[in-house]
Amino acid sequence: KSNHKAYEPPKRKELSNEARAAAAAALARIETKDTREFNTSLAAIKAQAKRELEAERKIREEKKADENSSETETRPDITLACQGVFFRCPMISDEILPKKEWKVKIKEFLYQQLESERALTSCLIIQNCNTKEKAEECVKTLIKYLENIINHPEEEKYLKIRMSNRIFSEKVRYIEGALDFLIAAGFHEIEMDNESFLIWSKDNIEEGQDLPTLLDALKNAGPITLELDRNIKVLLPSQARRVKLPDDFYRMSPEEIKREQQMRTEALENAQVLKTKAMREREEQRVLRMYRYALVRVKFPNGIYIQGTFNVYEKISDIFEMVQSCLSDETLEFNLISSSDGRLSDEDMDKSLYDLRLIPNVVLLFSIPGQVNTNYIDTNFLKEELLLLVQSM
Repeated sequence: KSNHKAYEPPKRKELSNEARAAAAAALARIETKDTREFNTSLAAIKAQAKRELEAERKIREEKKADENSSETETRPDITLACQGVFFRCPMISDEILPKKEWKVKIKEFLYQQLESERALTSCLIIQNCNTKEKAEECVKTLIKYLENIINHPEEEKYLKIRMSNRIFSEKVRYIEGALDFLIAAGFHEIEMDNESFLIWSKDNIEEGQDLPTLLDALKNAGPITLELDRNIKVLLPSQARRVKLPDDFYRMSPEEIKREQQMRTEALENAQVLKTKAMREREEQRVLRMYRYALVRVKFPNGIYIQGTFNVYEKISDIFEMVQSCLSDETLEFNLISSSDGRLSDEDMDKSLYDLRLIPNVVLLFSIPGQVNTNYIDTNFLKEELLLLVQSM
């Protein structure tokens, strides 16, 4: 790409959360070792990386020789791997967990808070412990109940809810958090003529609350957000070859993915015709939409890789920031090069991984502007405490 400037890192005062967590884990192990052992470990890692880089070069040369003897070049479908997709939830704790485990922890956390603050906590339970569709329908119905009382305080029909009512049964009764909210808002259950009703009384509203405040809380409560953890790993060339993409990266279940792949295979077999550009683009879009996350690996001249997990809609600038946070010299200017599109430029910074088709996985090459990478084959660019993470892989 023309008119390309190297990435000029902004001044950083401290590590990113992801790099700090990774470095802390390494440093915890280092504290029990003396400096001599620490330096020996680093030397061993660098030496191993160099040996593997040389072996990789020989394999590449042999492969190139084979390719030159054939007229057709085939590109292998390489899938990369990590242990899964992990998240942070600062509101709950400083743990790093898969989404399924966070759902359980968030639910436990909210129910623990329920006894001391029923009104506001029940709003969060509705949003976080039910499906999005059920939560939305429930909230609409609860808003209507409260607005009717606020706007027509003397109308007796609005102060009573028949629990066998179809709308109440379908949209409120069995939604987690909904009955707790109604109790906090001043409703209590009674039996009349062998039927259950919820009756509203101002005296029953949770202490310190009123209907307008509860209505506002109901309208503004939302899901507790999870932050995607980069799950930074440091890999040797041999480790970068042992790869498989986990199911968490897909929007579909493994069965749905298998069906989709089978349909595509059948479509190709049944229609071996020239496709228009629009047809090819539609097919590509359908494939890309299968993925929720992308695995990004950055390869350094000495053969070491760093690896991080990204949402497919995160920006290219986020990749540069991850790399910068891992460098021993965070002020160093550098380029990242894609095998398909060349250097990632300033114009690419606000584009997403999805926009540039860097999904579900990509290997980017790290380079120094105006320099040949072979000049840095013995150079380690990473923080030494991060380099030690390679031992835990």
